Amino acid sequence: MAKRTKKVGIVGKYGTRYGASLRKMVKKIEISQHAKYTCSFCGKTKMKRRAVGIWHCGSCMKTVAGGAWTYKSGLEIQATEEDERTLLMKSSTRGRR
Repeated sequence: MAKRTKKVGIVGKYGTRYGASLRKMVKKIEISQHAKYTCSFCGKTKMKRRAVGIWHCGSCMKTVAGGAWTYKSGLEIQATEEDERTLLMKSSTRGRR
């Protein structure tokens, strides 16, 4: 059996190179880019990254553009939350009239 890393996980391949802080940042990015995400079309956890910004669902065979390292970029999540908040505000003000 090969020797496994104890703490560093996926960035163990870099050894002692590049510094601890940079390796920690890369670890976060690599874990998120290799993870499987929930498909927004079929609802299954089969969305995988094919290339930078290209995500493919193995279940429904849909290919979509998304974030570079995560299925949905931070700006996309933020915009969706703002839209939901705006709709909620509009619906709550309609009931008061």
